[in-house]
Amino acid sequence: MAEAKKKVTKKVKKEVGDGADQKASPKKLVTEEPEQEVVASTETQKSEKVAVAKAGKHSAKALKEAEEKEAKEARKASGETQAEAKPKPAQKPAHSRLERQGKKFRELAALIDKTKDYSLAEAIDLATKTNPAKFDATAELHIRLGVDPRQADQNIRSTVTLPAGTGKTIRVAVLAEGEQASDAKKAGADQVGVDELLAKIEKETLDFDILVATPALMAKLGKHARVLGPKGLMPNPKSGTVTNDTAKAVQEAKAGRVEFRVDSTGIVHIGFGKVSFGADKLQQNARAVLDSIKAVKPGSLKGAYVQAIYVTTSMGPSIRVAVSEA
Repeated sequence: MAEAKKKVTKKVKKEVGDGADQKASPKKLVTEEPEQEVVASTETQKSEKVAVAKAGKHSAKALKEAEEKEAKEARKASGETQAEAKPKPAQKPAHSRLERQGKKFRELAALIDKTKDYSLAEAIDLATKTNPAKFDATAELHIRLGVDPRQADQNIRSTVTLPAGTGKTIRVAVLAEGEQASDAKKAGADQVGVDELLAKIEKETLDFDILVATPALMAKLGKHARVLGPKGLMPNPKSGTVTNDTAKAVQEAKAGRVEFRVDSTGIVHIGFGKVSFGADKLQQNARAVLDSIKAVKPGSLKGAYVQAIYVTTSMGPSIRVAVSEA
């Protein structure tokens, strides 16, 4: 009996143990299955994010660009470029500046030997003959100087009084008061005063060609510099328009005083008379201009001062003058 009881108890324990194992195993399955589901869900979420990405390296735009780049590199490797696939049509050679001019201009330009350096007298005589304009054109000098305008001492600026005049009626305004104002009126100034003249300048009514001012009144023109400066009307001591001798300044302006200055490329452009003056008067004026430019040569300059000289008219071809004429 005792042995039978022992066998029964062992059998019951074994069954209980098996039942416990069976109960534990479902727990393991329950705990393991959610982990697999979580991993799967995260992977699907990532794939969905990649599929619907709007920016970054996985966006549709970025993928398209990457494909285009790969295709372009493949074409380069094979030597089949787009340029070779579609060759550009042959372009016609551009016409020169002379070819683009009118028939009359080309006929007059043919009279000038571009390989020759003319004397000043020959150049002026030829310029008057090759003038195509129907109006009384201005004779011009264009002189290239070997200066650096960025240097203060090489920024050439001065005035010259043309012996034969400019051929223009010069209107002179004088900002002065007292005795200096009366002297300017006697010398032939077109406008003289202070308040009335400043009021015109403030309204930008600039009905004058040259403005002369006394040193004492220059401070009142400071706020008008942005109006006068761009038009070249701001008085300046170098040009002789800031002076106490207003009578002399007016006389010189009326007689044909011309201001010249070098531009940013080192070239002086100046008109020295009208074609109607004739060759003799034009030659006198041109010689005065060259002498004035030579007189203001900066002492710090190294190398050639005058590098090229050209004479022309308002609408005519240019004529090269020998540098030795300067």
